[in-house]
Amino acid sequence: MKRFHVHIAVKDLEQSKRFYSAMFGAEPTVLKPDYAKWMLDDPRVNFAISQRGSAVLGVNHLGVQAETGDELEGIHANLQRADSTVLAEKNAQCCYATSDKYWVTDPQGVAWESFRSLGTVPFYGEDNRTQAANPAADQPGTCCGPAAAVRSETRASFCAKA
Repeated sequence: MKRFHVHIAVKDLEQSKRFYSAMFGAEPTVLKPDYAKWMLDDPRVNFAISQRGSAVLGVNHLGVQAETGDELEGIHANLQRADSTVLAEKNAQCCYATSDKYWVTDPQGVAWESFRSLGTVPFYGEDNRTQAANPAADQPGTCCGPAAAVRSETRASFCAKA
C-alpha cells in the first residue's frame, strides 16, 4: 500500500516539532537534530520537516512512498505517461535513508518524489552517492530534490520547465 509524502522546510525545528506533534497527536517516529518524520496511518502519510535541503521555507516537495519495488515501478510507469522528464536516483542516500527514487516536476513547478526506502543511514545527506552508484550524479547536488540526479547540462532544461 502506498503512502502520501510531504516534506516541509522549517525555520525552527523544535517549534515545528511541537506544532505537528500536537496536530497529529503523535511524536515523530524519526528525530534528528535537523529533521523529524512522522509515519502516520491515519491519515496514511510520511510527513517530514527539516532545517536543511531548501533555501525556501514551506513545502519542499510532495511524493508517494511505495512499499515494494513493483509498486515503485508502477508509479514510475504512470509518471512516464504524465511527463517525459522522469529523473531516476538509485540507492540515493538522503534524509537519513537509502532509497530508490523517481522525480518529476508538475506543471506548476512542484517537485514530486516517488520512492521506496531501502534502509537507514546515519546522516541527512548532501548528495552522498558515488559516481559508480549513480552515474548521473557527476556534480554535487542537494538532498531531497530532483537536481541531485541530473547532469549539469540537463539541469538547466529541467529547471526551465519549473
